This record gives sequence, structure tokens and C-alpha cells, in this order.
Amino acid sequence: MHVSENRLREHLLTNGEFGAIEVEEGYGRTVLTGSKADQRAREHFVEQLNELGMSVTIDAVGNIAGRWVADETDPDASPIAAGSHLDSVPNGGIFDGPLGVYSALEAVRTMQKEGVQPDRPIVVVSFTEEEGGRFDVGTLGSSVATGDLSVEEALALTDDDGKSLKEYLTQIGFQGNGTLTVEDWDAWFEVHIEQSTTLERSNIPLGIVSAITGIKNCNIEIIGDSNHAGGTHMYDRSDALLGASEFISTVNEIAREVVETESEFAVATVGNIEVDPNARNVVPGRVEINTDFRDTDLQVMEKIADRAKKSLARIGKEHDLVTEFDTYRTIDPVSMSDRCINAIKRGSENRDIQTINLPSGGGHDSMNIARVTDAGMLFVPSQDGISHNPQEWTDWEDCAQAGNVLLDAITTLAGVNEK
Repeated sequence: MHVSENRLREHLLTNGEFGAIEVEEGYGRTVLTGSKADQRAREHFVEQLNELGMSVTIDAVGNIAGRWVADETDPDASPIAAGSHLDSVPNGGIFDGPLGVYSALEAVRTMQKEGVQPDRPIVVVSFTEEEGGRFDVGTLGSSVATGDLSVEEALALTDDDGKSLKEYLTQIGFQGNGTLTVEDWDAWFEVHIEQSTTLERSNIPLGIVSAITGIKNCNIEIIGDSNHAGGTHMYDRSDALLGASEFISTVNEIAREVVETESEFAVATVGNIEVDPNARNVVPGRVEINTDFRDTDLQVMEKIADRAKKSLARIGKEHDLVTEFDTYRTIDPVSMSDRCINAIKRGSENRDIQTINLPSGGGHDSMNIARVTDAGMLFVPSQDGISHNPQEWTDWEDCAQAGNVLLDAITTLAGVNEK
């Protein structure tokens, strides 16, 4: 059995028209939850599910699931689910998310075309607000589905304009009832672009994800004394930005040391900084920083954070600054299921497709699902590692190969009978 490369290509290009933006090169789109583009993408997806005779449910936070029960399928058996998300970051690309949704859809279409009768139902899913582009809460839909976030909390979230998720979903006609029962799924699969260069550098067409990184976010406050830039002598200053600059450099050094000695996958980023009063002629009196520490080993993340905290205290003393270090979010790393990994590996071997095992440095819906049921992820190469960008690109052949391996993995765990 083979999924149709041409049909998968057309799905992704059609979906890319929803929220399309003008770009000089590539395919760009902006699809924020509750937008007109989001509505059109959802409606098109539902049309495709209906076309395949799948029963469609929409839950309270807009997660969409299509369920296929063939004639000889046990309707009460725990289903095999697959999918991803349809939303995007502002000015994003066309592969991140939709590739996983439409690979799963085409797997079902192919099974139907070939007369395959799975023992278990097959569910194709698109989760709401995976990117966090509207409400700054990533993997929102799967967080609700797995019980990490309540429906009430999710629907009450508001964007910068003060409009809630509930209002947006109601406006586009995609606020349903209840929640997906992810814990009842027998297994879950997600196809995704790698968003890095390991596969491309290795010239390998498929990656089997071994684990998804944990994330530790810390808020750092550095307080000095605001004063006149001309009247304050250099030896009289308590410059918060100077201390922040040294801290940022130190975090980079800590991460590089950890990579050399403990985990080549570890990363540490200072991605947000606010300076007060942020004026050209005033010595900065206060700086707030947010950090992002990641690794597939929780202890490694803890070590980076601990060393960063001690360095901040040292910098505060040396520069006469008041410092605060607060860890406000820790997401534990999660491993993919051996059962799902083996199913993916079997599919790739059957099709003579070379693979490597690799970790995921980005968060995905699969990291939530893996905490409540067996989960597996497949990565396809990203050209130059570019993602969240209109130049995001994965060759169509690689997309189709991943779709074929997904098809095999699903049928392996679902059990099949041919007419």
C-alpha cells in the first residue's frame, strides 16, 4: 500500500492557501486560532473527514477528531490515533502541523481504497492552538485532552485584545462539547518536520523520535539604580543591564560546558529581555529576563538552572545589584513508547527506508499524549533546518515516504484483514 504523494501534496498546498501571506520565496501562512483562516482550514479538514465517511466530533476547545470504523472493525476496541495541528505561528510555513494531519488522513484513505479492515478504529486528529500564536499557551488542545489544563481555564484564556478562546471558537463555529478521551487510545502517531538539520546532514530520509525535550523556564530580575548617563561616574554605577549582559554570556558558557561534558542535546536560551527605563541617556535600573533550558534529561536541565542561579547571585554581589531567580515552569522530558518506535521501525524496514533515532528539541502535542498512552513520532528532513518561516521546506517525496511508514505503523498496531 502506498499513500498518494500527489494527493498529500495537494492537501498541503490547499491548506497553505488558508491564511496565505505574500512572500518573495516559499509558501507563507498565518493561521491563528479563531481567525477566518483557522475557520477555513478547519472546515476543509472536516469536509475531508466526511468524504471518507468518518464520524466527526469537536470538543469544547475545538479539537477535531474523525473516527473510522470499518465493517469488520470492533467499534469498542481502543483506537489507533494519528494527527497533529492546523494552526501556525505568524508568518509560518505550510508543513509544520498540517503534514501530520494530512499524512494521517491519507493513511485512512489508502486503507479504504485497498480494502483493509483494521481490527481497531482509526482516529485522525487536529489539535487546537498547538503553536500558542494567539494565547501564548502552546499545545493547548492536547493539554486539555490529557487533563493538564481544564476546559474552563482554556476557554477563559484571552489574547492581547482581551478576547477569549471561547469567544473565538464560538465565532467560527468550532466550540463543541466534552473532551477527547486520549487515555482510551491504544496508541498515537505524529508525523512532523524535524525543524533541525540532523536528517539533512546525515542524508537520511526519516527520523524516529526517541524522546521529546523537557523545558525549564526561569524569570530573572536584576535591580540596580537608574541615574543620569552623563552625571553618574563609572565607579558609582549600579547598572542592571551590565549585570544582565554578563549573566546572558554566562548562561551560554554553562550550556556549552554541559554539551561538552554531559549531553550534546542540551540547550540554553535567553530569548526575552525587558530594560527599564530603556532610555539612551539613563543608566538602566532594572532588567527582567526569561530563559529557556532544554534537554531530554531532567537532571541536566536542573543542573543548568542551578548553575545559572549561582552565577546570577555572584554577578549581583560583584556589581552591587539585587537579583531574583524564579523557575515558573518545568515540563518534564518524555520518552516515546518502545511499542510505537518498533512499529515505525518495522514499517521503515519493510519499505527499505533508512532511519535514525533522534530526540526532539521542540515541544509537540505528542509530549502530552505520551504521558497518558503509547505515542510515537516520525521526523522528516527540514531543508537547512528552517521552520516557522515561509521558507520552511520538506521534499514531497520525503513527505510521502513518512506517510507510507505511518500507514504501516498504524496497520501494525491496529491489526488488519484484507477483503
